[in-house]
Amino acid sequence: MPVKSIVAKSIVETARRATARAELPFWKRKSLAQMSKPEWESLCDGCGMCCTNKLEYEGTGEIVQTDTCCKLLDPRTARCRDYRNRKKIVPDCIKLTPKIVARMDWLPKTCAYRLVHFGQDLYWWHPLISGDPETVHQAGISARGRVIPEDQVEDITERVVDWTA
Repeated sequence: MPVKSIVAKSIVETARRATARAELPFWKRKSLAQMSKPEWESLCDGCGMCCTNKLEYEGTGEIVQTDTCCKLLDPRTARCRDYRNRKKIVPDCIKLTPKIVARMDWLPKTCAYRLVHFGQDLYWWHPLISGDPETVHQAGISARGRVIPEDQVEDITERVVDWTA
């Protein structure tokens, strides 16, 4: 085979791979650290589960879910009432970053940040896949309608739930 033909085939194949890669959605092409702010924010499916309270048992380190949530989470919408100022109002609110996502084993197994970090695909109900922000709620994945704000609860230890069943 002439050298020219090999070079031409190589160029065509490289272009084909680049085109195929460009057609992939950003969460399959980029790491969390490479995402723009709008891309990062769009990964949030709006489930509100990261804003629910969990308990960690001393000694075992077991983490359990409660049906209580941050006082800023609106239980009817599963959205933060003041997302922009949340850190000022709730100083211990954890702002997710790529480094934090890598360390947070309490994030829901369905969390898009976690899925992308581990190289997995998003679920069918994720708004970036379905095109509809309601599918996360319709699929029963969200905190919507299942939680009460922590400031309305006397003893959070009595509020442990198992939503995996």
